[in-house]
Amino acid sequence: MNFPFFLARRIAFSGKQNFSRFIIRIAIVAVALSVAVMIAASAFIAGFKTEISRKIFEFWGHIHISDTAYSLSFEPQPIERDQAFYPSLDTIREIEFSEPETILGIETGRTVTGRSHGGIRHIQAFAHKPGIIRTKSAMEGILLKGIGPDFDWSHLDPYLLEGKPFTFDDSTASRGIIISRQTADRLQVGVGDRFIVHFVKENEQLRRRFDVAGIYKTGLEEYDRKFALCDIRMVQDLMGWNANQVAGFEVWLEDIRDLELYNTYIYDEVLPPDLLCVSIREKFPAIFEWLDLQDYNEVVILALMLAVAIVNMITALLVLVLERSTMIGVLKALGETNGRIRQVFLYHAAVITVTGMFWGNMLGIGFCMLQDKFHFISLNEADYYLSYAPVALNWLPLLLINLGTLFITLIFLLLPSFAVANVSPVRAIQFK
Repeated sequence: MNFPFFLARRIAFSGKQNFSRFIIRIAIVAVALSVAVMIAASAFIAGFKTEISRKIFEFWGHIHISDTAYSLSFEPQPIERDQAFYPSLDTIREIEFSEPETILGIETGRTVTGRSHGGIRHIQAFAHKPGIIRTKSAMEGILLKGIGPDFDWSHLDPYLLEGKPFTFDDSTASRGIIISRQTADRLQVGVGDRFIVHFVKENEQLRRRFDVAGIYKTGLEEYDRKFALCDIRMVQDLMGWNANQVAGFEVWLEDIRDLELYNTYIYDEVLPPDLLCVSIREKFPAIFEWLDLQDYNEVVILALMLAVAIVNMITALLVLVLERSTMIGVLKALGETNGRIRQVFLYHAAVITVTGMFWGNMLGIGFCMLQDKFHFISLNEADYYLSYAPVALNWLPLLLINLGTLFITLIFLLLPSFAVANVSPVRAIQFK
């Protein structure tokens, strides 16, 4: 029989009301609150990053392929739609890669091979052209993004508030247009309304009439107010291109972890020399740098909450040692070693920690599930791109939080447990 564990269990569940019982309850509450906050912080940050990334990726794609003369101007150089990789690129399910082996950031001189986490999900052609929308009461600058029959409407469905996708007629270009909620409100138009869009081409003004087919809202206000979707043939006509010329291609991946891998693979192995591919992270670096900063916030929160739990557990352990000094003296008089007596208090501390972790998990997971269902924590969508705080409960981070809390707390409790060695058996028994 494991005597230290048996004794620790008897002490922990004795039910005796004393001062240490009060301290233990405080320690349990502190551990529970710390674990609950860590779970909630991890879930909120993961949910926030996931939702923002999903909005960007689903609406814009993961990788853009265009002419090598591509710049940040909105007047692209045309490329041919008929390419060796289009549309067969989305048949790639996974790729193998080789890279130098590194240990702690130092290259070992050897090469390791691996496989991608997924493949290429979809590829579609696009074109764009800037213009000015004019109605009877307002004017609004807009960037028309032309899409074709290969457009995957499932990317837009979660954000389509009103109306429906426009159809592509084989003979004539559709005049349907999908604008953002922000643009519709400023222009005071709705589904079924019409307006004129003015364009400039070689110092000549062009006009085209569009019918509002739908209204979308991604919550990315900076981009919602700029972009509208229309038939790619309208843009090709405005740019003076033929039906086989487009501005580029958008590529969607099955797993975001493969972003840089596929960006390099497509550039090196797939594209001809006159084409360039750019990842969405390179096109919108500010948003992704902002998202990466959330990782530092998570580390700070986890460290602070873990420190609170450790300090309270150290206090509880010292109180237990002082209150049980007579028991320590008797055990020493009976021949028990300091090491085995320390195990009694470490087992007791582990019981306290696990109890606090149990209630912390109930509180943290329950809170996250309620937020996921009822969205009672709201956000300013103009600042955070979301109307509510999203949560993403992933079991691996949840497991790591629990195991890390238990392990690190017990490691820090080793030092105060050495207070057992300072208890003299004679003095402890005489004091009793």
